[in-house]
Amino acid sequence: MRIIGGKLKGIRMSAPASLPVRPTTDMAKEALFNILYNTYDFDSCNVLDLFCGTGNISIEFASRGIQHVTSVDKHSGCIYWIKSVIERYDLKEIELQKADVFKFLEGHTKSYQIIFADPPYDLLTIPQIPQLVAKNKLLTENGLLVVEHPSLLKLKDQPGYVETRRYGNSSFSFFNYTP
Repeated sequence: MRIIGGKLKGIRMSAPASLPVRPTTDMAKEALFNILYNTYDFDSCNVLDLFCGTGNISIEFASRGIQHVTSVDKHSGCIYWIKSVIERYDLKEIELQKADVFKFLEGHTKSYQIIFADPPYDLLTIPQIPQLVAKNKLLTENGLLVVEHPSLLKLKDQPGYVETRRYGNSSFSFFNYTP
């Protein structure tokens, strides 16, 4: 994976091949960060990265000066890998949580300006993510939830749906909260 912006721009990292991940492509990540960077002031944003995997998105946020990132994954190998990257590059902005994402969302009360979720594509409960975020009011006013999912999956009937942008076999669906 390559960091495409900020203080770590250009750094390439090779996560262990044994991790059960499908990292967001550079093209899709660059498009996503162009949207987010032009919408939010990263200096004052709190981000929640669900199913963080290799930490690709969390590290990109930290590199670009985000205030705080909470990164959640249940796989011990992923947590260990991200922890090593945090230590190596002194990324104090990233807080790791080893947890099942759905249990985390059920019991969590903090709200975020940006929530990014990149669940396994074969996960049948992907539509529950926007439902839980809305139910538990995890987005701040004008906050944004971005769910990366297979392009064949349609999420337009979920609460707060705004739009979907397609990048090959992957899509980003955007959801917001406006009281």
